[in-house]
Amino acid sequence: MIIAEIEVLKGAGVLIYPLAVCSAAAVFIICERAFALRRAAIMPQDLVDAVIAGRPLMGGKHTVLARIVEFAEQHKNDEGAVKAFARLEVNRMERGIPYLDVIYAAAPLIGLTGTVTGLLQVFSQISPDTGLPDPVAFTKGVALALSATVIGLCIAIPSLVGSGWLQRKVENYAAQLDVLLERILTRTR
Repeated sequence: MIIAEIEVLKGAGVLIYPLAVCSAAAVFIICERAFALRRAAIMPQDLVDAVIAGRPLMGGKHTVLARIVEFAEQHKNDEGAVKAFARLEVNRMERGIPYLDVIYAAAPLIGLTGTVTGLLQVFSQISPDTGLPDPVAFTKGVALALSATVIGLCIAIPSLVGSGWLQRKVENYAAQLDVLLERILTRTR
């Protein structure tokens, strides 16, 4: 089983390196953003409750909501600046997610490039005397050539799912922040 997996990796040829970079980047971005977008880091419930109830705001100094509240208190007469700062915080939450879009588009194309170059190698080994390839070598060569596309798809699919999930999280937080922003602006008037 392990030997077959090594053969699949060898079948991708030199393109295994950019595919490995895509894979590592996708795993890093998904894990980092999943950690950074946890509820406690964005809008802790105690701070949300305080904003809604109009109570004094305590705690959560390093959260997105706390930074927006602090900015709003420092710029009480500039509603536009507070809204722009909130949009900037939402933009910061999206950091890295667009790269997942690039990865899920590029990985299958890199894999396809490996497949095409592998097939070119296979078809270039056709015997000039008979005009036919060695059936065993031909079949093995085609299978190895297709491995690059399989690897590319195995990278692209989780990247696509991760991107959609993270983007939806950011959109939900942005909608919640919009509602809370109205309460914050009402307090600072």
